[in-house]
Amino acid sequence: MVEIPSGNRALTLVFCGTPRFAVPTLDALVEAGYHVPLVVTQPDKPRGRGLEMSPSPVKKRATEIGLRVAQPEKIKNNEEFRSQLAELRPEAIIVVGYGRIIPKWMIELPAWGNLNVHASLLPKYRGAAPIQWAIANGETVTGVTTMRINEGLDTGDILLQRELPISQPDTAETLAPRLASLGANLLVETLRGLQDGTVTPKPQDDTSSSLAPILKKEDGQIDFSRSAVEIFNRMRGFQPWPGAFTTFRGRNLHVWWARPEQGSFPSGHLAVKGDRLLAGCGGNTSLELLEVQLEGKKRMAARDFIHGYHPDRETLGGELKK
Repeated sequence: MVEIPSGNRALTLVFCGTPRFAVPTLDALVEAGYHVPLVVTQPDKPRGRGLEMSPSPVKKRATEIGLRVAQPEKIKNNEEFRSQLAELRPEAIIVVGYGRIIPKWMIELPAWGNLNVHASLLPKYRGAAPIQWAIANGETVTGVTTMRINEGLDTGDILLQRELPISQPDTAETLAPRLASLGANLLVETLRGLQDGTVTPKPQDDTSSSLAPILKKEDGQIDFSRSAVEIFNRMRGFQPWPGAFTTFRGRNLHVWWARPEQGSFPSGHLAVKGDRLLAGCGGNTSLELLEVQLEGKKRMAARDFIHGYHPDRETLGGELKK
């Protein structure tokens, strides 16, 4: 039986997070008056052309607001880190996009366990890329879930959920901040509900689960046998990486933006209609390419690409030049 502190006493929480998505939750916890004696994030990593060591967004924010930060290289068998957490005696450990598997000892350490903000309506889209795959699969509604972490992959008991619509112009980049804000507020609501007894954990229905695996570069390669809508959704979901790309005259061609159209011509074949550049897709559909970038060149509008390369009746795809 978990003993949950009652009343309005400020809870002691350890926060584990790394990406920009986690920052609103950290802010919400501090603003709500919770005691956060430690923020745990991944070690600084080399970024940019100069490969300078750069802190995570969570570390940057924690430092700005004066919170203590720990950056262990490993956590599973790290006795020093384990002792550090045990000394703090947190009622819960909050995990938002930390990027490490939470070991059993850490799950069992606090009375409330480890509470997670997950960017999907679990059990849908368990895994590392729920925002990306929800858009890529053409979902019109997604949301956030607060859950109690167990040793499975996003399989712990659900605490609260909130839905959020996905509009057609949404990409993973535009949707993520809205989900982050929604999740931050939902976590504060979850903590208050646990404290006053109005939130009851519910097991997930494993038969309704689906996976959102970590993205690979090849996920961004356009398969023109898919319908234009499918390609469009994948392009939206896989921004900023791996994006949507194909080949043109043996060089990589990145498609930055496009829109589905009706039309019937062979998959992967290009057609020029005035200043419009169309690519044939599966299911008697076509994709109007609006903004593209040929390898080694700048991003350009389709009309500039047409005037520069005269691509009518050529094909996309094939091997890259060595």
